[in-house]
Amino acid sequence: MAKLHHCCTILLLLFTSVSAHSDFFTSIGHMTDLLFVERDLVSSLKDYIRAEEDKLQRIKRWADRLDALSTASSQDPEGFLGHPVNAFKLIKRLNTEWAELESLALTDVSDAFVSNLTIQRQHFPNDDDQTGAAKALMRLQDTYELDTETISSGRLPGSTSLATASSVMTVEDCYDLGKVAYSDADYYHTELWMAQALKQLEQGEESSVVDAVAILDYLSYSVYQQGELERALEFTKKLLELDPSHQRANGNLKYFEYQLSKQKKLEVGENDKEEQRMQKENRGRRDDYLPERKQYEKLCRGEGIRMTPRRQSRLFCRYYDNDRHPRFVIGPLKQEDEWDSPHIVRYHDIVSDRDMEKVKELAKPRLHRATISNPTTGALETAQYRISKRRATVHDPQTGTLTTAHYRVSKSAWLGAYEHPVVDKINRKIEDITGLDVGTAEDLQVANYGVGGQYEPHFDFGRKDEPDAFEELGTGNRIATWLLYMSDVQAGGATVFTDIGAAVQPKKGSAVFWFNLYPSGEGDYRTRHAACPVLLGNKWVSNKWMHERGQEFRRRCNLHWTD
Repeated sequence: MAKLHHCCTILLLLFTSVSAHSDFFTSIGHMTDLLFVERDLVSSLKDYIRAEEDKLQRIKRWADRLDALSTASSQDPEGFLGHPVNAFKLIKRLNTEWAELESLALTDVSDAFVSNLTIQRQHFPNDDDQTGAAKALMRLQDTYELDTETISSGRLPGSTSLATASSVMTVEDCYDLGKVAYSDADYYHTELWMAQALKQLEQGEESSVVDAVAILDYLSYSVYQQGELERALEFTKKLLELDPSHQRANGNLKYFEYQLSKQKKLEVGENDKEEQRMQKENRGRRDDYLPERKQYEKLCRGEGIRMTPRRQSRLFCRYYDNDRHPRFVIGPLKQEDEWDSPHIVRYHDIVSDRDMEKVKELAKPRLHRATISNPTTGALETAQYRISKRRATVHDPQTGTLTTAHYRVSKSAWLGAYEHPVVDKINRKIEDITGLDVGTAEDLQVANYGVGGQYEPHFDFGRKDEPDAFEELGTGNRIATWLLYMSDVQAGGATVFTDIGAAVQPKKGSAVFWFNLYPSGEGDYRTRHAACPVLLGNKWVSNKWMHERGQEFRRRCNLHWTD
């Protein structure tokens, strides 16, 4: 643009000079000078045109790439975004790369485009969203024990075909993930993702943004923070081979060598060895690591399920008519025992695809992040969940203050029976199947779990130490839970019960049901459960929580009942 301004200025001065001095053309010498001036102007003009063409070519390559990507993704948007790498790259692209394109376009006269982009950017993901997507990938990595190569290549467990180019992570993607971990003082994941970025560079992948020196700088510091001085020294030496004048690395080299020599003089005791062993074992765990997380993650991977062959032999599939209910006498339901104690049952083919799509359609415009209470001790859902558009928050176990809940990656909406006949139809079917009164139940909650979507271990019922959990509703405690799966999930997304070691896999059109309270009204602590992160796919569920009020003659109280 500066060059164009320069050209126009020269032309303006030239034309002004010619008009002011009409006798200028009388001199062939002067005319020759004009020819050279014009040649210079044409040369400058061509430089400008080449610069503009280069800019336009860059924009065209960008547009062609996004056009091909949009064409592929628009065929099955939910399936495309069900792949966590695609979701991460979309958020990163919108938050970071489109801003770079904006800067490029601002040097042009594309005012209409820039204006439109500026308006649209207010709806784009921000830095917090990109950070959340990065942490979701790392959460999947930990839960399902995936190595960085598996994630970077896009070939996740459950994939039915080789990863497409859009699902492959570049050096910059891996580097950015490492920086997110570093900013969170998560040096374990910083090391993993910086090492992956370095590996891809060394394998020949080109990057105009990231170089080995920057990666090695992060690597040396992250392994040092994990107590591995020798490796920190090794990475520092490698960095200095590439950049001998690197000031920070030269300082670190002396410090690491000094610390190593000091360490070798001291004899490491048994207590120190045990402490080092524990540190390595706990690498990568967050400060709010739940005591039961190990069991939770094992169940998510399909490990640690405590169903013996003898107990398994007592689980059956049957046709169920709920004591010859008129609705089911001719068309009984397919009922399957998922667990014996507590009794968890699944009903197959309960809701049609058409009705489920209608529920999703109704819910999508009002999906919002849910609100949760203390993940370690509290019942996670309370009456306040009926208030929409609240940001997901959690009580910090250390400070007691409300903070954004990054681990509850889902969005939910509430649908009342009056809003559409399909919702009313589902409610009536739940009542006919369970025999419980849904008149005092909460509205149908619809939830969508996106990239890394999960819900950590919790109880659905209010416990004795939270007597006011459902006071606003005035309908008593949550007596039972109905969970309808409205989509299949390619990998992950199981509902696991951490206390009893059970895992229930999502199956579209099926619903699982269990009682949260004993007939005595006491809470059944064995029903503590969680939603595992969605590894591949898109998980839609709807929940119906029935309450005690109205069930007096449908499920009679028994003070001596303990199972």
